[in-house]
Parts: sequence; structure tokens; C-alpha cells
Amino acid sequence: MSHTLLLRLVAPMQSWGTQSDFTNRDTGLEPSKSGVIGLLCAALGKPRDEAHPDNRDKPPLAELAKLRMGVRVDREGLLKRDYHTAQNVLKASGGTKGTELSERFYLADAAFLVGLEGEKLALLNTLHHALKHPHWFLFLGRKAFVPGEPVWIPNGVRENEALEAALQNYRPRLRRQRAEYDERARLVFETKQGERGEMTRRDHPLSFQKGQRQFETRQVITDFCDIVEV
Repeated sequence: MSHTLLLRLVAPMQSWGTQSDFTNRDTGLEPSKSGVIGLLCAALGKPRDEAHPDNRDKPPLAELAKLRMGVRVDREGLLKRDYHTAQNVLKASGGTKGTELSERFYLADAAFLVGLEGEKLALLNTLHHALKHPHWFLFLGRKAFVPGEPVWIPNGVRENEALEAALQNYRPRLRRQRAEYDERARLVFETKQGERGEMTRRDHPLSFQKGQRQFETRQVITDFCDIVEV
């Protein structure tokens, strides 16, 4: 039997990049799996290096990444771009570089309900507790982008409720504050093992270790559900 953990990701600014480099930092239109798992690691106080002594009593990254993820888009974000310049950037070989230019994209005023499905209820309860009492501060994709509302949801552990049902049935949904919103909420589900998806995302984390970060692909499908305003 599957259970689902729900998280609320609401903020003035969020960024969920999967293909970023220094000069162009992208964002997806909804949270990435690597970003959400990274947020859980921060809540747990889990170091990037799996061999770190502090990870002995923490769930391994592979166990967290095995959770199947879904997103309900309660408020589509407005895609925005910042143009940055940086001077006197130090080089590893010594000295400084010339002026560095970069573009950084983010979502403004977005609101998401994220679900993580797994069979181990104890693991989901551990994560739920960590979100209420995070070890390190939580941010939504970038350190400057702090949550506008608590990520923790009081009744966020949905026992014996599959991912699809948990995301579609959870109330309340956020008030739509812009007239151009559709009357239906977009849903993005990670496919079950062996199922074929509509799109491929390269954001399934294998390692967060500095200098050795690794990701693999996963398949997702999209759906829609009616919006209930509150």
C-alpha cells in the first residue's frame, strides 16, 4: 500500500533549474525532483557526502530519490529574468577574470502542491517531522528564495492514499489572483516503473556531492483537475 507526503511550495520567487551553468541559470515551470529532494535533505540536516558521519542516522539519498513525485500547479508562476554582471571574479589559477555576464530565470508568484509517494510510512513521517523542524533553513531553488508560507502541511502525510488521489483531493487550493488563470490546475506525475511517459526530465538525483553531482532521467506525464477557490 502506498502513502503520500504533501509539501506546499509558495513564495514570491522560486527557481528550479536543471540545465544551469554560470552564465545561464534556467528554471522549469514547476519544481524539479532534485530540488525537492535537496530541500528534504536540508530539513533533515543531511550532508552532501553520503559517507559523512552525520549521515549514519539519515535516510540514504537513494531511498529519498526512489519516492515517486507529483506536482499540482495551484498558481502558475510568471517567468522572469534577471541580468547580472560580476567583476573581479577570482580564478583558480590566480588573478581575476574580466566582467562576467549572466542571466538568471525564476518564477514569480507561483504556488505548488508537491506529493511524494512511497510504501514506507515511517520514512514519510520522518520527512514530515523534519519539514516542521528543519535542521537547516529551507529555500526554493536558490538560497535567496525563501518560502512565503510554511512548507510543512499539518495533515501532510496521507496514509493509504496514492499520489494521484492525494494531489487531486487535497483542500484547500489557493485563490487565483490573476484573471488570466485557467479554470483547471495542471498536474505533473512521475510515471511508475516500467510505464512510458510523455516527457523526459533529467533531475533524478544520484549524488549531491560537490564536484560529483550526478543525475539521471525520469519520465513524467501531465493531467489536469478542476480548481477549487478558497
